[in-house]
Amino acid sequence: MKVNVHAVNFNVDGKLVDFVQGRMDKLEKYYDRVVSSDVYLKVDNVSEKENKIVEVKINVPGDDFVVKKQCKTFEEAVELSAESLERLLVKRKEKIRTHI
Repeated sequence: MKVNVHAVNFNVDGKLVDFVQGRMDKLEKYYDRVVSSDVYLKVDNVSEKENKIVEVKINVPGDDFVVKKQCKTFEEAVELSAESLERLLVKRKEKIRTHI
Protein backbone atom coordinates (compact mmCIF):
# COMPACT_ATOMS: atom_id res chain seq x y z
CA MET A 1 0.00 0.00 0.00
CA LYS A 2 1.20 3.50 -0.78
CA VAL A 3 1.44 5.61 2.37
CA ASN A 4 1.89 9.38 2.11
CA VAL A 5 3.09 10.96 5.35
CA HIS A 6 2.48 14.69 5.68
CA ALA A 7 4.06 16.56 8.60
CA VAL A 8 2.33 19.87 9.30
CA ASN A 9 4.41 22.64 10.93
CA PHE A 10 7.39 20.42 11.84
CA ASN A 11 10.00 18.10 10.33
CA VAL A 12 9.36 14.39 10.76
CA ASP A 13 12.22 11.94 11.35
CA GLY A 14 12.73 8.69 9.48
CA LYS A 15 11.90 6.44 12.45
CA LEU A 16 8.40 7.89 12.74
CA VAL A 17 7.81 7.56 8.98
CA ASP A 18 8.94 3.91 9.12
CA PHE A 19 6.66 3.26 12.10
CA VAL A 20 3.67 4.79 10.29
CA GLN A 21 4.42 2.83 7.10
CA GLY A 22 4.73 -0.45 8.99
CA ARG A 23 1.51 0.09 10.93
CA MET A 24 -0.47 1.06 7.82
CA ASP A 25 0.86 -1.99 5.94
CA LYS A 26 -0.68 -4.23 8.61
CA LEU A 27 -4.13 -2.92 7.65
CA GLU A 28 -3.99 -4.91 4.41
CA LYS A 29 -4.54 -8.07 6.50
CA TYR A 30 -8.06 -6.88 7.22
CA TYR A 31 -9.01 -5.59 3.77
CA ASP A 32 -6.79 -6.25 0.77
CA ARG A 33 -8.28 -3.66 -1.59
CA VAL A 34 -6.78 -0.60 0.13
CA VAL A 35 -5.36 1.65 -2.59
CA SER A 36 -3.45 4.24 -0.59
CA SER A 37 -3.44 6.20 2.62
CA ASP A 38 -2.59 9.74 3.63
CA VAL A 39 -1.31 10.29 7.17
CA TYR A 40 -1.27 13.85 8.48
CA LEU A 41 0.87 14.47 11.56
CA LYS A 42 0.17 17.78 13.32
CA VAL A 43 1.38 19.45 16.48
CA ASP A 44 -1.26 21.57 18.14
CA ASN A 45 0.20 24.74 19.67
CA VAL A 46 -1.44 24.43 23.08
CA SER A 47 -0.03 23.94 26.56
CA GLU A 48 -1.76 20.56 26.98
CA LYS A 49 0.32 17.39 26.91
CA GLU A 50 -1.98 15.72 24.37
CA ASN A 51 -1.02 18.02 21.51
CA LYS A 52 -0.08 15.44 18.84
CA ILE A 53 -2.79 14.94 16.22
CA VAL A 54 -2.82 12.14 13.65
CA GLU A 55 -5.36 12.13 10.86
CA VAL A 56 -5.45 9.08 8.58
CA LYS A 57 -7.35 8.95 5.30
CA ILE A 58 -7.62 5.52 3.65
CA ASN A 59 -8.69 5.15 0.03
CA VAL A 60 -10.59 1.98 -0.90
CA PRO A 61 -12.56 1.48 -4.11
CA GLY A 62 -15.83 3.37 -3.78
CA ASP A 63 -15.09 4.89 -0.38
CA ASP A 64 -12.71 6.87 1.83
CA PHE A 65 -12.30 6.38 5.56
CA VAL A 66 -10.99 9.18 7.77
CA VAL A 67 -9.91 8.74 11.40
CA LYS A 68 -8.53 11.48 13.62
CA LYS A 69 -6.86 10.90 17.01
CA GLN A 70 -5.15 13.20 19.50
CA CYS A 71 -2.63 11.81 22.01
CA LYS A 72 0.60 12.52 23.90
CA THR A 73 2.79 10.84 21.26
CA PHE A 74 2.48 10.30 17.53
CA GLU A 75 3.09 6.57 17.95
CA GLU A 76 0.16 6.23 20.34
CA ALA A 77 -2.10 8.27 18.03
CA VAL A 78 -1.08 6.20 14.98
CA GLU A 79 -1.75 2.99 16.91
CA LEU A 80 -5.23 4.13 18.00
CA SER A 81 -6.03 5.33 14.47
CA ALA A 82 -4.94 2.01 12.99
CA GLU A 83 -7.11 0.09 15.46
CA SER A 84 -10.14 2.19 14.50
CA LEU A 85 -9.40 1.66 10.82
CA GLU A 86 -9.09 -2.10 11.37
CA ARG A 87 -12.64 -2.16 12.73
CA LEU A 88 -13.92 -0.02 9.82
CA LEU A 89 -12.22 -2.20 7.22
CA VAL A 90 -13.53 -5.42 8.78
CA LYS A 91 -17.07 -3.96 8.73
CA ARG A 92 -16.60 -2.94 5.11
CA LYS A 93 -15.37 -6.41 4.15
CA GLU A 94 -18.33 -8.10 5.89
CA LYS A 95 -20.77 -5.70 4.25
CA ILE A 96 -19.38 -6.49 0.78
CA ARG A 97 -19.40 -10.22 1.54
CA THR A 98 -23.12 -10.13 2.32
CA HIS A 99 -23.88 -8.50 -1.05
CA ILE A 100 -22.11 -11.17 -3.08
